[in-house]
Amino acid sequence: MISYYFNLFGVVMFAMSGAFAALDKNLYKDLFGISFTAFATAVGGGTLRDIILGAHPIAWVADNNYLIAITTGIILMVILRKQLHKIPKILLVFDSIGIAIYTIIGMEKALALDVAPLAAVVMGLFTAVMGGVIRDTLINEIPQIFRKEIYATACIAGALVYLLLKYTSLPDIWSAVISIITIIGIRLAAVKFRWSLPKLEM
Repeated sequence: MISYYFNLFGVVMFAMSGAFAALDKNLYKDLFGISFTAFATAVGGGTLRDIILGAHPIAWVADNNYLIAITTGIILMVILRKQLHKIPKILLVFDSIGIAIYTIIGMEKALALDVAPLAAVVMGLFTAVMGGVIRDTLINEIPQIFRKEIYATACIAGALVYLLLKYTSLPDIWSAVISIITIIGIRLAAVKFRWSLPKLEM
């Protein structure tokens, strides 16, 4: 049940990041365009995960609370847009929280369907980053996953931490919290200190 509410909170965060990105780029002046970007950001990764895993019905199709969470995120962003726009790197904060929660939720769902552990890590990664890829594509930006700062690597690191903690006596909720904090910490530190993976030259 706790993971369910974590999931809905992640949906709100990603919906807000999608809405903020659309507003920040000034590509969409109408509420429909902002809402569409927010919706695609919030459910894109989870939808792809469920299709790959053959999990039907897809999560947001079966549960109205996902749509309510997305709507909540959009409303909050529309109301608070001027205040939030003044906060430096606010999109980074929303995105970091979103990818952290989605990584663990994606892994949990994959493991519950008896997916191999390392494949579950990949499913966690897909859940986390694909919504952002769709968002960035819609607003004509290079997706975060293809930029130099550590992004997907943070998700993989947190997913591996979660996988290792699953083999301990630690309660699942604490394993999830520790892994989520790990992902957020690595992502924010990577941006602050400009960490990046080595480049391959031709």
